[in-house]
Amino acid sequence: MAYVRDEDAYVLTASNAGADRHPAWYLNLLATPEVTLQVGAATFPATGRPATEAESARLRLEVVAAMPSYAAYRTATTREIPLVLVAPTGRAS
Repeated sequence: MAYVRDEDAYVLTASNAGADRHPAWYLNLLATPEVTLQVGAATFPATGRPATEAESARLRLEVVAAMPSYAAYRTATTREIPLVLVAPTGRAS
């Protein structure tokens, strides 16, 4: 899964390749925001949440620059594709 950084958080897109439904991982994160994140060889506990409207507006250009497919996915569906912030809560292993 591709991501961009926003300070200490990882920004993910719940695009589901432009499908008209949210991906299962996003629904799971809404139900249980405490996750284990793996970035490269490091794994660590983290907490995820949907970005606010203000955060999404601020991050959208950066996300599109890093992941051009995000812009195409946004035009392929009528649903708002959430941006998700996942922030580490502990040490990486």
